[in-house]
Amino acid sequence: MTKHALFVCKSCNFSLTQREYMGERGGVHLLKQLFSLYEQWSLQSEFIIQEVDCLSACKRPCAIALAAPNKTCLMFGDLPPLLSADAILQLAEQYHISSNGIVPRQERPEVLQKGILARIPPPPK
Repeated sequence: MTKHALFVCKSCNFSLTQREYMGERGGVHLLKQLFSLYEQWSLQSEFIIQEVDCLSACKRPCAIALAAPNKTCLMFGDLPPLLSADAILQLAEQYHISSNGIVPRQERPEVLQKGILARIPPPPK
């Protein structure tokens, strides 16, 4: 089975008003949090966490995207880098069991109920 992907922008600012925190971008902090949780995550074999240079959501840091074959790609912003990793992995679990990649807003973790930047349909078959 093809893996699901969680893309994380490593160059996102820490916040709208702060580029870095403790010498690192917000995206780097978020990646560190996610990789730490990933080690013990039950879906580790089903997902890759892929850092990307930029998701072009600079006015909505931090940004992530979920993608899988034959599923809608979901992209989110406005994620606090030190407080979002648990919720992101919870959303990834919901995305994994969804047949089409859609996770209804009210079912998502609270920090991800807002901040959706895009729903990109899968390519035609």
